[in-house]
Amino acid sequence: MNIRVIDIAYETMADGPGLRTSIYCAGCAHHCPGCHNPQTWDFKAGREMSVQELLDIIKEDEFADVTFSGGDPLYQVEAFTELARRIKEETGKTIWCYTGFTYEEILADERLSMILPYLDALVDGPFIEALRDTDLPFRGSSNQRIIKLR
Repeated sequence: MNIRVIDIAYETMADGPGLRTSIYCAGCAHHCPGCHNPQTWDFKAGREMSVQELLDIIKEDEFADVTFSGGDPLYQVEAFTELARRIKEETGKTIWCYTGFTYEEILADERLSMILPYLDALVDGPFIEALRDTDLPFRGSSNQRIIKLR
């Protein structure tokens, strides 16, 4: 199973607590005005990487936890669910996931919600420029929530 990836950030502290390996995926249809990563909107951008390749990269840093971002990982939910399942089975790492979907939208969708059992936190909701707040930790606008799942 493959994931279309734009970039991987190593030892970042911007996408959740502590050191993290952040996987920035391709593809987002939310197209939020003022988006921090508009280069990730194109579903064909970046390159395909296998779940195993990404897992190997994640395992290289025994201290960094993991963040899924983009783009929106939930547009590739099957592959990200497989990656999250393997991370949980094979490492002790926490997983945060950023999405433009709200938690309620995810819960109402059987396909999107398949990833939830493997996530430690979900940062939900679209970025709304009028609600931009640079003082919020790990979020861009005040409508976005950090939802602890574990």
